[in-house]
Amino acid sequence: MSVDWPDRTAPPRAAYIHVPFCRHRCGYCNFSVVAGRDDLIDRFLTAIDREMQTWDQPTLNTLFVGGGTPTHLNASQLDWFCHSIRRHVRFADDAEISFEANPEDIDATKARQLSDHGVNRISLGVQSFDADKIRHLERGHTAAEAIAAIETAAAVIGNVSIDLIFAAPDESVAIWQRDLDQALKLPIRHLSAYALTIEKGTPFFARHRKGELRPAGEDDEWQMYQDLRDATAAAGMPQYEVSNFAPPANRCRHNIAYWQGQAWLAAGPGAAAFLNGRRTVNHRSTTTYLKRIESGHSPIAESEPLDADQYARELMAFGVRMIDGVDLASVGRRSGLDLDEKFGATLRRLNDDGLIRRNGDRVQLTPRGLLFADTVASAFL
Repeated sequence: MSVDWPDRTAPPRAAYIHVPFCRHRCGYCNFSVVAGRDDLIDRFLTAIDREMQTWDQPTLNTLFVGGGTPTHLNASQLDWFCHSIRRHVRFADDAEISFEANPEDIDATKARQLSDHGVNRISLGVQSFDADKIRHLERGHTAAEAIAAIETAAAVIGNVSIDLIFAAPDESVAIWQRDLDQALKLPIRHLSAYALTIEKGTPFFARHRKGELRPAGEDDEWQMYQDLRDATAAAGMPQYEVSNFAPPANRCRHNIAYWQGQAWLAAGPGAAAFLNGRRTVNHRSTTTYLKRIESGHSPIAESEPLDADQYARELMAFGVRMIDGVDLASVGRRSGLDLDEKFGATLRRLNDDGLIRRNGDRVQLTPRGLLFADTVASAFL
């Protein structure tokens, strides 16, 4: 029997806060980030406090503070920020409270500070342990710093997730295997791994067009992904989503709320919320965001309702990326649509192409479908 996920109109139990500040912007980064503008941090802290005042004291099951680099804030700023959050939200007893961090920002003092404020999950942007790959990705840490940050965070906070990138410029299958071997020796409980994407508007995009960057070939990328799945399974961190791996107890509850189409709050530049069936996105520019808040205006740049059709499409597109798959009966109940009528032809085509398998109302990616997950998701959108 299927179990329905919370409805999109239910009160939000998840929230995302975007902190845009970084030491520097990596060449592949397409997020709402500002580097070298620490002079804006105090204004940002005041603005984010004002935005959270509109949240009406929700009780959260998950909070994810991302960026940017939230741990780029100095000790007093970080204290102020965490106290501000506590003024505007309540947490369930078993709430998952995650902070993103870069390895160069994490030492025992900062880890203890986060823990003292209730942070019980840390997501480290490691990306690689290979010196040449770190340099190509323009990261700001060394392999030794990444290892030390993981070990320190694990000792103090306990629940450590790391991000890795594969198919980077000049990367071989052997380099990726060494990254995996190193990562899985460390006290991590969750791994997110992504093939490098070269986004329009980034420095990497301009360099790629000039022929200065050569990402790994398609065959190597596929082999790296297969090696990733094999290594994590052997290490007791089974895949639960196309790019995410963890034991069941350590799956990221916050991201699962997104993928299941639950409601969530959001604050900060570029942050997207989903409330009462409506998606809103704040201005991406940090300075525009600050000016909007300071002048008493809404920071929202885009707002659109999701009708039943679009909601069903997104539930299918995100849900099918989860290894457990998506339940057609549940999506049908939540959207009020006949899923066989709406997606019957699409499901048959994807099945005939060997990308999905269907068992009753349960639709899951096949091993081949995992390699073409974006294609499958796009078919529903």
